[in-house]
Amino acid sequence: MALKLKGDTEINLVPSSKAKALKINLNKYIYGTFAEIGAGQETVRHFFRSGGGSGTIAKAMSAYDKHFSDAIYGVEEDGRYVTEERLKKMLHHEIELTEDRLSRKDHPGKVFFSYANTVTTIDFAKKFKGHGWVGLKFQLDPLENYNEIILHVRFKETDVKLQQETLGVLGVNLIYGAFYLNNKPKELLKSLYDNLHEVQLEIDMINFSGPCFSDVDNRLMSLLLVKNRMTNAVMFGPDGNNLLPAQQLYKANILALRGSFRPVTKVNMDMLKLAEQLFINKKKVNKDNTKIIFEITLTNLISEGEIDERDFLERAELLCSLGQNVMITNYQEYYKLVEYLSEFTKGRIGLAMGVNNFVQIFDEKYYRNLSGGILEAFGKLFFKDLKVYLYPTKDRSTGEIKTSENLMVHPRMKELYKFFKYNGKVVDIKDYNSEILGVYSKTVLEMISNRENGWEEMLPDGIPEIIKKDRLFGYTK
Repeated sequence: MALKLKGDTEINLVPSSKAKALKINLNKYIYGTFAEIGAGQETVRHFFRSGGGSGTIAKAMSAYDKHFSDAIYGVEEDGRYVTEERLKKMLHHEIELTEDRLSRKDHPGKVFFSYANTVTTIDFAKKFKGHGWVGLKFQLDPLENYNEIILHVRFKETDVKLQQETLGVLGVNLIYGAFYLNNKPKELLKSLYDNLHEVQLEIDMINFSGPCFSDVDNRLMSLLLVKNRMTNAVMFGPDGNNLLPAQQLYKANILALRGSFRPVTKVNMDMLKLAEQLFINKKKVNKDNTKIIFEITLTNLISEGEIDERDFLERAELLCSLGQNVMITNYQEYYKLVEYLSEFTKGRIGLAMGVNNFVQIFDEKYYRNLSGGILEAFGKLFFKDLKVYLYPTKDRSTGEIKTSENLMVHPRMKELYKFFKYNGKVVDIKDYNSEILGVYSKTVLEMISNRENGWEEMLPDGIPEIIKKDRLFGYTK
């Protein structure tokens, strides 16, 4: 809805939670169940209070008792109930019950839905603020398969009642968006924060599936979570589906490789292979419990002031084809990335990077917002025995190979650099392929744009074929 004022100024008015719930209730075709565990019946409460809910609410329940919940949805072998798996069981079970108990002959035009959440709110000590899974399984046509939206939230408020109210508003937004904004997934995503603020909650994972969302790329939805400031970091796997960072990184050893990957080159893969070997050889690093992350910062995706979504998807497609997990973050400074990763693990953390990127870490301009300046940043960066695995760079003009032994930092930074260098924080990557040191993504892009030959040899096996087949990065025959 938009309100026009004098001078043709237009103000978009966000419908209240009550108005959204009422519109759903007054739609004679929408009918479904609410199953909410962990924070009360906060979402369905809006539908009861708005009026007209008898034609919409088939059932509302809260199976708080563990044993009673197990009797309905089954036992969780790992003993964890605030999980995506539990949420999916709830959604599936409730839809099956609706289908079994209602005859399609008597309700030919009804579209069924099942809304569920399983959450844990802030504890009494206020040490853990709480988190949860929220989802909706719904139809848009009685003859079509079900669609599904599943998301994960982290609460930021420090009061149980406030968290409950926030969850209720979020639930209403999700149901309303599913039925009235399903053809505009980007707007649907934004609408999840209607009548809410980013200081109240964080959405750090979302996946869309089903016939209604067949054209939705979940990797793009993941990027938009960061772009819309709903979270600071997201992850997706090789299959293109979004992953929950906290779940993937929990108690893991983490090796992160930051880059533009536009496109991913042989240098990137050589750097990863050799850094991983050094990382795995460290004491207390279990290969089976190690996560490799290709990380791209939001600023790296901005072109001419805007994020180029097509360009992002092209990079993502190539990394996924190589079987890699990708993380998009809003952490331009490395110390912020390390702080974030440290939230989930006490394991080892390593960063693989080229000499040029490493030198930039010693640029004081990045730390002017810190009261302790660069010293504070480096304290946060290296406090967990973090190692930087340094891949050499070949000087384009002189041909000189730059390593930790001869790289140049600002004169004021020399002693600081020496401190970390000679305390084993910086490890040179050796046994590198010297023949590819002159390979840069920028060079590859220019060659593709100019239709030059030879760029294929700079990329990992299989990547040139994908670029040509899908005409990525402006490729033309």
